[in-house]
Amino acid sequence: MMRALKYGVIGVGHLGKQHARVAHSLDGATLVGLHDTNSGTLTRVAAELGVRPFLTLAELVCSVEAVSIAVPTTSHFEVAMKCVSAGIHVMIEKPLAATVDEAGALIEAASKNSVVLQTGHIERFNPIVQASLAVISKPRFIEGHRLSSFVGRSMDIDVVLDLMIHDIDLSLAAVDSEVRTVESIGVPILSRNIDIANARITFANGAVANLTASRVSKEKIRKIRFFCADSYISIDCLSRKAELYRKGLPAAARAGEGSWEETIIAPGIVRRVIVADPEQEPLRLELEHFVKCVVSGTTPAVDGLAGLRAMEVALKVIGKIREGIGGLPPQA
Repeated sequence: MMRALKYGVIGVGHLGKQHARVAHSLDGATLVGLHDTNSGTLTRVAAELGVRPFLTLAELVCSVEAVSIAVPTTSHFEVAMKCVSAGIHVMIEKPLAATVDEAGALIEAASKNSVVLQTGHIERFNPIVQASLAVISKPRFIEGHRLSSFVGRSMDIDVVLDLMIHDIDLSLAAVDSEVRTVESIGVPILSRNIDIANARITFANGAVANLTASRVSKEKIRKIRFFCADSYISIDCLSRKAELYRKGLPAAARAGEGSWEETIIAPGIVRRVIVADPEQEPLRLELEHFVKCVVSGTTPAVDGLAGLRAMEVALKVIGKIREGIGGLPPQA
């Protein structure tokens, strides 16, 4: 029987608490304990799960083999570097780090210490996204809307690194080409950082991604659309449903496409409705993938380099916005 991987979670706030919940029942891993600089939060979450609260990071690092890191972005580098340097495998929430230099240093340290470094771009593990990416071919135009109401979390970073980076990552995963130009606009509204933003990303092959992100909207929206030469697919990440319109006759399902049905809606035009299994939780799939990569020594689907690439584009978007606004204080 395979030995369970000794697992820890660092940072048990809103998102880290979910990592701890999933890790507590994760196949192939045993949740050894948690660490958080807020002793009250640490004690409460550890008691709820019946695991050990480690009062110092050093104590946790000495007791585990792999960790989820869900601390504020500004602390990603410091915490992750301590883990990686100690030979601990790291699943770090997006963005990978606060700066490109920090991200590069983490990737280099992970390689030097032969540890797995996975970036937490959770939408890659959303079943409807996985099923949809399987049928997307050479998109020419991408349109994304990722909107949320103001909840007061992740205020240490702009909305681009908070929300838009998910759709930047999906765009980079779908388009097999380098980014050529970035244009963007945005404004701070309820915080000192950028709260709403729009970016137009043009790729070397001519493809364009037009992405909008807001954390000051009335409703929560997570939609992205891909327009290809002979097809169009609209993905709702929240409802886990997608609609595909394409030329041709109904086709047989391919592995990884989820549950779907196709109908002919007009001569030569087929509509496919794809539905993902609601029981498949993206975070669980993400952490299961991480554990499997650690055990097998394989590279994660969203490794440090993927996290860095998304960061580089996100920071270019932010740079353009701040140039246009003028007088906006440095990111908190």
